[in-house]
Amino acid sequence: MTDDAYLVLLDGPAGAWGVPPAAVGELACMGTPAVQGWLDAQGVTSSSPRLRLLPPEETSAIPEGAERLPVPLGDEELSRLRHRAAPQDVSRLEEELLAYRSSADGRQTLLARAAAAGVPAHRIAELSGEDLATIKASTS
Repeated sequence: MTDDAYLVLLDGPAGAWGVPPAAVGELACMGTPAVQGWLDAQGVTSSSPRLRLLPPEETSAIPEGAERLPVPLGDEELSRLRHRAAPQDVSRLEEELLAYRSSADGRQTLLARAAAAGVPAHRIAELSGEDLATIKASTS
């Protein structure tokens, strides 16, 4: 696994992985000379339907031979990307986890629901602001 997210240019339909960069919101990397040069070399713009952005933990999904470019994202940008890349039911739970930071009501139930839905413990900790060890202990 790499620490960078990846811009990927697909040969065919986008499928169900990655997200269009525009769906994540403004990304600092999109205005860099490296990204602009790569897009120009590929003959596409940042709004191309073939262009997808994947978080670091999903880079194994990149098809062999696909044109790709590692891009560093800030913490907030990476959090937005992960949220957009998550399945809709997981995205809803992630929104609840973010809201959880300011409220302890239903804490144990929400953490258990998130774990049962497949949200990884490290992501629950990141979104809820809870310590990772606490999350692991409360969801096992």
